[in-house]
Amino acid sequence: MLYYDSIGPNPKVVRVFMAERGITGMPTETIDIRGGDNRREAFLAKNPAGQCPALALDDGTVIAEITAICEYLDEVGPAGKTLIGSTPEERAETRMWMRRIDLNILEPMANGFRFGEGLKMFQDRIYCIPLASDDLKKTAQKNLTWLDGLIAGRTFICGDRLTLADILLFVFVDFFAGIKQPLNPDNKNIAAWYERMKARPSAAA
Repeated sequence: MLYYDSIGPNPKVVRVFMAERGITGMPTETIDIRGGDNRREAFLAKNPAGQCPALALDDGTVIAEITAICEYLDEVGPAGKTLIGSTPEERAETRMWMRRIDLNILEPMANGFRFGEGLKMFQDRIYCIPLASDDLKKTAQKNLTWLDGLIAGRTFICGDRLTLADILLFVFVDFFAGIKQPLNPDNKNIAAWYERMKARPSAAA
């Protein structure tokens, strides 16, 4: 396998996932997305979406999208541990929270950046709506407050299980906290969860 890596939160999700899952020694090629290499023909031939990360399998198949990559790695990774779930019920719960977090928090958070601070980089690559930037950031924060109330008493999003849902949320809030989207200190449950995640060795992946 070959992992196409780059800067940004999306590739880091997979790196943190691999660290937590015990997957080491993955061959990696770094793509210069600032320079636009991900939008050139050589990379588009591998991933027509022109996005990083991507995972090339030994048979030439290329898997893109972070949840698809992580779920694949969960299935083929070392036995004895899963970050998706070991039963149909656990997998359904993980995917439910992944979907909620992705749609309600990560997407508005990321687009708030792309349409705002990241506009210079993204305006010629995707359709941008600069006027929506502030409202998207507020949407992400509102939904983080909603989540804060739901995880009271829990160690992780899915209770006692560390899952991909935690990794997704942690990497994005950690990345964008330094780009004008800090965590609201009033969300005590999120703040405590964040510190637990930040203390894990995988956070440095």
